[in-house]
Amino acid sequence: MSILRIDASILGPNSASSALADIAETAWLETAPDTKIVRRHIGNEPLPSNAWQLAISAAYVPEADRSDEQNRAVDLARALASELRDADGAILALPFYNYGVSQHVKAWFDLAMAGGENGEKYLDGKPVIVVTSRGGAYGPGTPREGWDHNTDYLRRVVGDIWGADLILVEREFTLVGVNPALDAFTETANEMKEAAHQAAAEAGRAHASR
Repeated sequence: MSILRIDASILGPNSASSALADIAETAWLETAPDTKIVRRHIGNEPLPSNAWQLAISAAYVPEADRSDEQNRAVDLARALASELRDADGAILALPFYNYGVSQHVKAWFDLAMAGGENGEKYLDGKPVIVVTSRGGAYGPGTPREGWDHNTDYLRRVVGDIWGADLILVEREFTLVGVNPALDAFTETANEMKEAAHQAAAEAGRAHASR
């Protein structure tokens, strides 16, 4: 079995989403030790921001007339689509930034879609774990309820469009302990962290044992 791991955090070793993905991966490998991990870190190595425009515009140009930039963008889009298509499963660590999907994550989604057929189910029925993290709290009853424009998008694309057998693991209040204004929520944040870590491990074991 080969699974694709995508990380998108810009926080390096301080990343809450990558920590969740590490826990899920460890549990997966403990359950299915022969699993191969294919990695791409679009936070550390972002995809070119103009590649999607170039890949899409290339579709309207005869192949012989495409620019070198267009050809590179088409090749990249096809490579990203192939990584998804060839994977037996995936762990996707896609944090919440600026109330939604970050620019570099959106570039990955857009390019991967450009590299295949319209609406292609790259992950049809495959076991996929999406982990996402948020610095604040956005749940029911909070002042910013409804401001999370990331999580529903992830469900829609990975689960509905790409067809994954999806387990979503979420962690909130990751800025508690970083932002002093949130110190009053330390106990709640610790409980959320513990629950998310447990959920990530359970997801890794569950999908690996399929």
